[in-house]
Amino acid sequence: MGSRVMPQGAQDISDPFIERHLVIDTSKVNRNAERGGFTNREQNGVTDQVSSPRRSEIVNRSLSAVKSFGNDDIDLEGGDVEKDRDKTIRGSRIVKVRNQAVLSGLAYCISSCSMILINKFVLSSYNFNAGISLMLYQNLVSVIIVSILSLSGVISTEPLTWRLIRVWLPVNFIFVGMLITSMFSLKYINVAMVTVLKNVTNVITALGEMYLFKKHHENRVWAALFLMIVSAISGGITDLSFHAVGYSWQIINCFLTASYSLTLRRVMDTAKQVTKSGNLNEFSMVLLNNTLSLPLGVLLIFVFNEVDYLSTTPLLRMPMFWLVITASGFLGLAISFTSMWFLHETGATTYSLVGSLNKIPLSVAGILLFNVPTSLQNFASILFGLLAGVFFAKAKMREKSQS
Repeated sequence: MGSRVMPQGAQDISDPFIERHLVIDTSKVNRNAERGGFTNREQNGVTDQVSSPRRSEIVNRSLSAVKSFGNDDIDLEGGDVEKDRDKTIRGSRIVKVRNQAVLSGLAYCISSCSMILINKFVLSSYNFNAGISLMLYQNLVSVIIVSILSLSGVISTEPLTWRLIRVWLPVNFIFVGMLITSMFSLKYINVAMVTVLKNVTNVITALGEMYLFKKHHENRVWAALFLMIVSAISGGITDLSFHAVGYSWQIINCFLTASYSLTLRRVMDTAKQVTKSGNLNEFSMVLLNNTLSLPLGVLLIFVFNEVDYLSTTPLLRMPMFWLVITASGFLGLAISFTSMWFLHETGATTYSLVGSLNKIPLSVAGILLFNVPTSLQNFASILFGLLAGVFFAKAKMREKSQS
């Protein structure tokens, strides 16, 4: 999958569409909402006492002439024209903001859903047995694109110094392990069950926060986590396409994803201190994570003996296959852009809720597109798990608002 940046406000860090996002502090994200830029016109009052109706009429007419000369937009009867114009401007700006929010939300949902589906397509439909190589190629595409954008001045990134690399390496090892286990599990498990099983990551993360950071959660949060566990167990029991190897990889992925989130919180402050600007923006983290993953990915290709497979598979001689995996690299990076755009236009609360709701159409699409055999019990377990994820997101929002 391509590299992404996950805002910390999006509480569901196990989201399969944004599992490669980096956790950042959304309290520092400044949402510059558009506000109406209207100028308040102050009218000077007449302090002279008018002794007669005739003088009063002359003064009023003079003031009306001056106002008319200074501002043709003001209606002499009561400013109706100006009020109508202000209402039109205000209404158009509100519509513009709402359109931007809807557009960014759709872009984020489409890119995130497409990413997981295209990975499933490559690994299952093409029967591509080199998940590490796929991860490596996608990350290489991300590095190339971000580097080009940085050199052209479109975005700004921090230089990758040795001090920064040494600080970041422990996080990157977990990051690569998280991506590889995700690829391995997705090859054997259908999209809907992967989505439900990833909810276990939230449970592990909550426990880690409690023991490592002494953070206490509300009863609603624990209730949602309990429902997630129930749905994962019932979904696995009723899964007609159950695969023990795939489920094992997915459980490992849940632990690695939770470890990534918890470790990153400790490393982030140190990493910022060793940068030249004292800050580490999202694009810098995307470039850093994906660049460091390349040599480690090459090493793992030899360790897992994917070189022999790559040298014999006919897939690498198919132009369409290269087009598909290149598109997956672009989609991975697109999630970085669309998630930041969506977060800017709305906020962490909406971002988190939409991320949870986005799992529902993804799961349905995964079942229909890949002809997954299912039963009523399994489908009910999947739906139950997805709704538990939405309940969890809302509980975390409530907990955050009260803290």
